[in-house]
Amino acid sequence: MLLDLVPLPVLLPLVGAGLALVVRRRTRLQRAVTVATLSLVLAISAVLLWGADRYGLQVVHVGGWVPPQGVTLVIDRLAALMVVVAVVVTFGVLLYAIGQGRGATDRESGAFSSARRTSFGEAPLPIFHPTLLVLLSGVSTTFISGDLFHMYVGFEMLLAASFVLLTLGASAERVRAGISYVFVSLASSSIFLIALAMVYAATGTVNLAQLSTRLDDIPAGTSLLLQLLLLTGFAVKAAVFPLSGWLPDAYPTAPAPVTAVFAGLLTKVGVYAMIRTQTLLFPGSPLQTLLLWAALLTMLVGILGAVAQDDIKRMLSFTLVSHIGYMVLGIALASPAGLSASIFYVAHHITIQTTLFLVAGLIERRGGSTSMSRLGGLARVSPLLAVLYGVPAANLGGIPPFSGFLGKVGLMQAGAEQGGWLVYALLAGSVLTSLLTLYAVSRVWTRAFWRVPVVAPVTSENRLERRYERLYALAPGVVLPTAALVLVGVALTVVAGPLFGVTDRAAAELLEPAGYVRAVFGDVVP
Repeated sequence: MLLDLVPLPVLLPLVGAGLALVVRRRTRLQRAVTVATLSLVLAISAVLLWGADRYGLQVVHVGGWVPPQGVTLVIDRLAALMVVVAVVVTFGVLLYAIGQGRGATDRESGAFSSARRTSFGEAPLPIFHPTLLVLLSGVSTTFISGDLFHMYVGFEMLLAASFVLLTLGASAERVRAGISYVFVSLASSSIFLIALAMVYAATGTVNLAQLSTRLDDIPAGTSLLLQLLLLTGFAVKAAVFPLSGWLPDAYPTAPAPVTAVFAGLLTKVGVYAMIRTQTLLFPGSPLQTLLLWAALLTMLVGILGAVAQDDIKRMLSFTLVSHIGYMVLGIALASPAGLSASIFYVAHHITIQTTLFLVAGLIERRGGSTSMSRLGGLARVSPLLAVLYGVPAANLGGIPPFSGFLGKVGLMQAGAEQGGWLVYALLAGSVLTSLLTLYAVSRVWTRAFWRVPVVAPVTSENRLERRYERLYALAPGVVLPTAALVLVGVALTVVAGPLFGVTDRAAAELLEPAGYVRAVFGDVVP
């Protein structure tokens, strides 16, 4: 029964995307199709997580092909947990977008032309719903793929969907950022594709289970080159320093729902690929020291960029980069405790970062800007907005007892157990990063919420904007999904014990590649 469910996180979003495109002219029906699809995928992914945790790996050979000839789908604890978290945040983003009165909005980018206005906001973009579902299907494909080529296909699916979402509204700023994002993504995909070709040339397979046994038989230099190529491609997607410069310019220009799903999911797909390949294909890698340096520099460079920003979205984009360093730290430690804490932190960060970008959208709707120099007094005019920002911001900053604090403590404990001067330097850097994160989010709190409001002179250009704000700011349709994700972030703290139990078992499973190989091939590996 569980095996029948394994392909559905990939197939159902594609079917839903097709149906949503067919009914694109009927807005309510399209929304109903999308909501029903995500509800079903969420239920199925939760069952798969339960099944993977209780019964172990669930493997499906698509079409009945004997591996490695066909496509193999594998659900283990790591993949199942990532799918569940991805569906949860995508659901929240979808409901937020629906609450705006359209599939996506140009309100955040300042596009407010009469050609696009309606009496209740702006004209709907029917392409948003099917594109969001295709993106989720690509993310799920990457998570449950049992071979590198299928993982590459998943990357390309989500990247193609992200190109569409990033340029919704076609403002000049958005298209310019979209072009940069496209070039960086194509470069990353090219590196991944070259690595795929070289892996196949060296080993004769791209099946992950088979690769884990064959890579030991090739020269050490060749194996190291393959690992470097794969890590480089994944590091670009995960925004690991020094390959992270593209992210702060690309994400803030998109509408709030798009930015939120990008910030929550896209970089974590790269992190997931790093975890999967490092543990399954390259255990005991000589590049662990390189990863430790990358983690340290990603933390520090990202957070120093964050504290220098005036715009809230750009600040959050830089904190996104810096906190990728925490996840890379767990991967670099390559210990059960380090991997477990890293997986926990990925789940935490997907939820919290998505929530904060949705809150940034609410701030822009209520205050007319995300520039801290132009905001003030939001706590007085909207106490609810202050709460919606304050809780996930404290979580991101690592205030006890939130999940951000628990994840960081887990990583620090894992590092202290391993020891070494570089690890201790990294732990000091992680503490500094956490303190500077708290400083960065506190600046938003003090300047945007508690400072005396900045009053702009009324002009003919902004009079209509102010009327729009009075009518639509903090409507229940956008507040409720955001509040729900805030509660999900709090729930991660409440269920931290059981969740760490799942991540501990996931880490132990990852560090025993033989179990993965047996689940795919049985006792005989061709």
